[in-house]
Parts: sequence; C-alpha cells; structure tokens
Amino acid sequence: MQWVRHFSEGSASERDLLGGKGANLAEMTRLGLPVPPGFTITTDAFRALRANGNQVPDSLWEETTAALTSVEQTLDREFGNPHCPLLLSVRSGARDSMPGMMDTILNVGLDDFTVEGLAALSGERFAWDSYRRLIQMYGRVVLEVEGELFEEILTKARKDAGVSHDHELDAEQLKEVAERFKSTIEEHGAHFPHDPWDQLRGAVMAVFRSWDSPRAIAYRRSHDFPEDAGTAVNIQAMVFGNIGAGCASGVAFTRNPNSGAAGLFGEFMINAQGEDVVSGVRTPLSTDEMIDNSLFSQAHAELLDVARKLEQHFTDMQDLEFTVERGKLWMLQTRTGKRTASAAVRIAVEMASEGLISRETGVRRVRPEDIESLLHPQIDRTQEVLVLAKGMPASPGAASGKAVFTPERAKEMGEAGEAVILVRNETAAEDFPGMERSKGILTARGGMTSHAAVVARGMGLPAVTGCSGIEVDARHGRFWAGDEVVFEGDIITIDGTTGQVIRGEAAMTKPGLGDEARVLLSWADGIRQLGVRTNADTPADAARAVEFGAEGIGLCRTEHMFFAPGRIEAMRRMILAQSDPERIRALADLQVFQTADFAGIFRAMASRPVTIRLLDPPLHEFLPTTEAEVHELAVEMGIDVSAIAHIVESMREVNPMLGLRGVRLGMTFPDVTRMQARAIFAASLTVSSEGVEVHPEIMIPLVSTPEELREQRRLIEEVATDVFSRAGRTVPFQIGTMIEVPRAALVADKIAGFADFFSLGTNDLTQMTFGLSRDDAARFLPSYVEQGVLADDPFQTLDQEGVGQLVQLATERGRLTKPDLSVGVCGEHGGDPASIHFCHHAGLDYVSCSPFRVPVARLAAAHATLEARDCPPTAD
Repeated sequence: MQWVRHFSEGSASERDLLGGKGANLAEMTRLGLPVPPGFTITTDAFRALRANGNQVPDSLWEETTAALTSVEQTLDREFGNPHCPLLLSVRSGARDSMPGMMDTILNVGLDDFTVEGLAALSGERFAWDSYRRLIQMYGRVVLEVEGELFEEILTKARKDAGVSHDHELDAEQLKEVAERFKSTIEEHGAHFPHDPWDQLRGAVMAVFRSWDSPRAIAYRRSHDFPEDAGTAVNIQAMVFGNIGAGCASGVAFTRNPNSGAAGLFGEFMINAQGEDVVSGVRTPLSTDEMIDNSLFSQAHAELLDVARKLEQHFTDMQDLEFTVERGKLWMLQTRTGKRTASAAVRIAVEMASEGLISRETGVRRVRPEDIESLLHPQIDRTQEVLVLAKGMPASPGAASGKAVFTPERAKEMGEAGEAVILVRNETAAEDFPGMERSKGILTARGGMTSHAAVVARGMGLPAVTGCSGIEVDARHGRFWAGDEVVFEGDIITIDGTTGQVIRGEAAMTKPGLGDEARVLLSWADGIRQLGVRTNADTPADAARAVEFGAEGIGLCRTEHMFFAPGRIEAMRRMILAQSDPERIRALADLQVFQTADFAGIFRAMASRPVTIRLLDPPLHEFLPTTEAEVHELAVEMGIDVSAIAHIVESMREVNPMLGLRGVRLGMTFPDVTRMQARAIFAASLTVSSEGVEVHPEIMIPLVSTPEELREQRRLIEEVATDVFSRAGRTVPFQIGTMIEVPRAALVADKIAGFADFFSLGTNDLTQMTFGLSRDDAARFLPSYVEQGVLADDPFQTLDQEGVGQLVQLATERGRLTKPDLSVGVCGEHGGDPASIHFCHHAGLDYVSCSPFRVPVARLAAAHATLEARDCPPTAD
C-alpha cells in the first residue's frame, strides 16, 4: 500500500484519503496555482498505525524520505543542510475541517547548525525568530511541555528589553530566548532533537496523536464527525512572510463570512508568519491596504485572481491562507469557509442567482440550524458578560429582563410593560399566563422537553432549563448562583442557545427572516414532499406560523385556553359542580370562550387545516393549589372551604400522567367532549359564513383501544348533527386520534377503522416506550449520552430504533385498514431535523412543530427529499 502521495498526484475528490487540507492542496497544485511543494501522509497510514498498536507501517519513513527528496530537487534546497536548508511545516488534515483542534509544527529542520545557514541566507533576526518558534511549538506539541512556561520566558524577555511585542526583540534577544526554551525542555525531562529527521518523525507522530486530544474529540462529537476517519499529515516546504521587506502573511475569504457580501474579505500582517495573524499578537491590516502598497500590489492582484478561480472551481465561498515572500504570492490552504447563518443564506441565494450553483445546491448549503438562529435574538459575542450559571439550551434566542419568581408577578409586570424573566424550580400548565407575559424562562429543574421548554419554544421564548447551578427560593424572591444572589427585580439575561445565565442586560443582535431566507425557503418548498404544520394554541401563534410558512395546525392544545382569568374559574366550577345544572352552566361559559378562541384560530389559518386536540391533562391541574385560592373559590361557589379542600385532595393521583386524562376524561365526563365539539362546530359555522374556508380536525388524545375512539366519535358526530341541523348548513370535518400509547401503535389497524387521521404524539410515546418521565430524565440522560448508552436525548431526537419502530408500525398498520390515512407527527420531534428525516423515510404526510421551528422544518424536509434522491432505498 502507498502511504505517501505528492500534492501533484492527488485531487479534491480524495478527501477520505488525503484529508480536506491535503486534497485541496493537491487540487490547487493541479490547477497550477502557486502552492509550495509538498506531500501528504494518508489517512490509511493513520489507520494502519492504530491497527498496529501505534507502530509505524512498514516503508512509511522510506516513502517519506523519497517524497522529501523530490521536494528538495524542486527547490534546490536540502533538508538538514546548513548551507541551503529546507524547512518544513507539518500540519494535520482531517477529512472534515476542524480548525484549531489538531496540531501544527512549523520550521521543522532548524537546529544549532542550520539556523546559522538560514541566518547567512536570510538574516539573523529572521533565523533566530524561526528557530525559537520551532522550539516553542515542538516543546509544547511534541514533547508536551506546558506552553505557559514558554510564554513566561517570552514575557520576561520583552520586559527585560523594554518592548511590548515579540517582533520587537532583536536577534541576540531571540537567541537567548531559544536557549532558555531548550533549558526549560531539559528541566522537564525532555530533549529537543537536533537531528532534523528526528524532528520530522516526532512532528508526524504528534499530529497523529492530536486526533485523540480532548478538544478534537469534543469537536467531532459536537459536529457529529466520525471517530474512525482519522487524520492525514501534510508536509510542505516552508515559505516565509517574516523575512523582511515585501513579506507578509494573511487570511482571506472570497466573500464576507459575516454578511455574505461578494468580494474579497481578508486581513494580512507585514513581516509575520501565519500564526501571528490568527493569534492576535498584533492588529492586522485589511487586504485592501495591499492595493496601494507598492510591495504588495502585485500580490494583491494575484490574490484576487486566485480567489476568483477557487470560488468558481469549488463553487463555494473559500477560506484562504496565503504568504507573500519577497513579493511572491504563495497559497497555503483553501477550504470551504465558515460563515454566520445570515451569510450562509445570502451566499447560497446569490450564488444560485449568479448561476454558479443550482437552487437545489443552494438549499443543501444552508443548515436547518442556520435558519433557526435567524429567528431568535442573539447575544453580542463581542461584549464581555458575567456568566452566573449554565443550564440546558432549551429554546433558542436570548432575552433580558427583571427576575420574577411567580407567574402571577410575571403576568402583572408583563402587562404593565416591564420585561421579565420568569424564574422557577420548574413550570406547570397553570404557569402559562405568567409565561406568556415573560420575555424568557429559567428553571432549575426539567429537561429539554419539559413543560417550560415545550411551551417556550411554542411561543418563541428563549428558555434555559435544568440549570442545576442555581438554587431558587421563590418564597423570598431570590436565587443563588454560587456566591452570587439575584433578587426579584434584578436584571438578568438568559441565552437559550448556549444555556448561559448572565447577570445584567447583555447587548443583543437583532434577528429576522430576511428576503434571502424567504427566497431560499420558497426553493425548499418546491423540493420537499413532507408537509409542515405548526403547534399553535392562540390566533397570534397561528398568524405567526402562517407568516413562517405553516400549511396548517397539527396540534392546537385546548387546555392552555382554560388558564386565563375568567376561564380558570369557570373550569373549576365545572370540575367541582355538585349538580348537573351547575356543571351545565359552567360548561356553557367555557363553550363561549372556546368558540371565540377557535374562531380566531380558523380566521388566522385562512382555509388551512386545524387539528384540535380535546382536553388532555388531568383535571386536578386546573384546581387551586394554595389556601388563598381555595378560600376564594369557596366564596365564589358558596361551598365550605373544607369541602373544596377535600374534593381537591381526592382528585390528586399518584401518577397523573398515566391517570384520568385524555380520552379517559371524555369517557368519564362526556359533557366535556360535547362542549368542546359544540364550540368547534359553532366556530366553524361562524367563520365559514364570513367567506373563510375552514377545515377542523378533531383529535382524541391518549387512545389505547378502538372502543374508546368509537365512543368518542359517536358523541362528536351526534353533536355535529345537532349543530348543523339547527344552523341549516354544514362544514366538512374529520375525527382522528393521537397515537401516543404503545398499545395504540400495536392495534393501529383496528383503531384506524374509526379514525380519519393519525397524529403521532412522540413526546408521550417516547415516555411510555422508554418508561421515562421527560421532566425527571434530565438528571441522568446527559450522562447516558456522554457514556454512549444513548446516541441522543430521545426527547430531542426521535429514537429510531425503538420508538421509530412504533411510528412505522402504526403508520403501516393504520394504512392496511385505510390506505389513504393521513399520518403526521405533532411532538417536539416535528422540529428536529434528524427526526424530520426519519419521518420522511417512514412515509408520513406531515410534521408539526412550534411556529418558530416551521422554517427549520421546511428546510429539513427539503434536505430529507434531496437525501432520498441521492440514496434511494434498495430492495432487501
């Protein structure tokens, strides 16, 4: 097997073998661009090294020697020759770009002899500066001596010399620094090799080892890069931007990586090496300043030409590294440039409009998370902040406001126009009015799909949940974060993108879906096959979702409508009614509210389907929880306080999420089902009379037997017949169910006999399949993911192996009974790109997600379609 490949032998198509850097160096060489000669030790060599107990493969060093001889002949220099020394850079090169995560060693080949030869050729200061850089890099990277020790020596040298920067040290001072570096290495039981070949071998092995550095491992996990891909090693002749006049090093992008604007965007530094540009030791200059500098104007013109060629060749924005050595331009790297979310969208749309790429390629180029980040305020990362604690980034975006500790206070202050952050140990459904008036939510407990997280995402509110670093004392209106105390009224900022909790008001950047994003998403709509609906409980949510491109409502949760003032009292009167007339009066009051709510949502959706889930949570969630609330209700209803307290206590359940809720409520209290159905049909008739087409879909939650759905369907159809006969006209409607109990998935063929549609409630389906409480699982799920027990948090990304089988089973069995059965997903997974891909491949009709995730789902669904075209399923 061949372990070494010259740049002239490779191409960009060989990324798996040569790594991204090596493949692109080879491609630039093939294009005839000015690339210093060199070669790549392949990823095959890395894998062979691993397989052989970190022993170098046979012939690797022989091939390296042969390849280096070719470089020497090209440049008429010799590695290790003190009279005409060839110096080398040794760099990593993973298949996928991992900037800064692995190691690089520059100036390999310098020793006490070759440094003198280099000094004679290029000047003493340059030679000793290069030598001290090598010793410092080699000592830190290869010999693993603490880097801070070298920085301390440099700091002392600058202080002794009375200068501020390294580049101000003269040759003698740099020589002394080099000697001190070597002494420090010796003091730590290591030895800096003076044989250039020992240096080279050590550098290569260090680059291979850096694949397993903690930062590289963390980066791969964060970006979902494969662990077994390995890295190549690129060995290249050094060119120098720090010899003297007419020398510089720089970094440039073929388009602005922050805004996406076309045109060269870059920085360079005169008389410097590349590491100086990125390290911040000096303030670099804009590449525009090369134009009017006679020493660099020609190089700038060449750089513009190279940038144009590379962008057109790779058909994407490129990140370039270059050096100018005595006026000559050398290209050291090109790679696809990292960019902000807004830049990614603009570049994709403009390149497609320019004809450089197709619209499909433009859609592929933008990640769903890029779209998501456009929709939420972000903290300005250029400003310093005081981070108090860090929790789970439950709902993206950032918000600042006064800390408040009760939903009542949040509602009061929010309605008065004050910005508040609701801080709770955890939230419950009754907190919704306060949450609705808050700018953000912070909880000490709960996970990524806890109540706080789900509701916050639905409303587009930033949220940080499971923040174990804070201790909430709601009674006294304060929380602790270590030694810091935050009282009610103190300003805090939460970052739902990173999970940070910050003291004070952090500076923000303004988000939004700009024109380019709307264009890109329209292209995505033309590609995707999966429909995208929204989870919305209010007309405002529905209107926002339509603006973001929702094609209907896949989940309207009616329980949130009952918690507003005036409604919760009627709900409590209904639950605690001592007689049928009392209950009927309370239900009549609720029906008025519900009818108005549904009418508003139908108007906002304007002819789009609206799936309304009938009452789902246990009734005790609507009952008073404090003595004051019990007393107030007793006075209102004319009932003894002790009687109400007794009723409230009698309705509490040991495991309410598996108790009297969902369809079981409708079966036990059929008048509740009748009231909600009557409100839906009355609202439908009212809005249709206004000339608006309505498509109500009534969904029965938590069904586990076909008999439950059959009975509820009978009740609803009876109500429809009555309402429509009184009105003298009808509206089309459908009745379906949520598949969220494993048993329902198993008997889906029987349940489908009474259903017009299925909506898969994957939140509860995940809970019941795993036997997990989504609010409590945050205590251990992160460690499960970290240990590899689970690939992902199953409440964030659908568990395809387990829960996914039930999704497929329910879909397949339901369609055995009704081939045209509509099936969608309305759990939180409906906004997760990986889960959306699964839903596409499982043959579902649509996904439904919170309004602010609708654009994300539109793009992810298009990606799923394109992926399926690229890799069509094969027969077993």
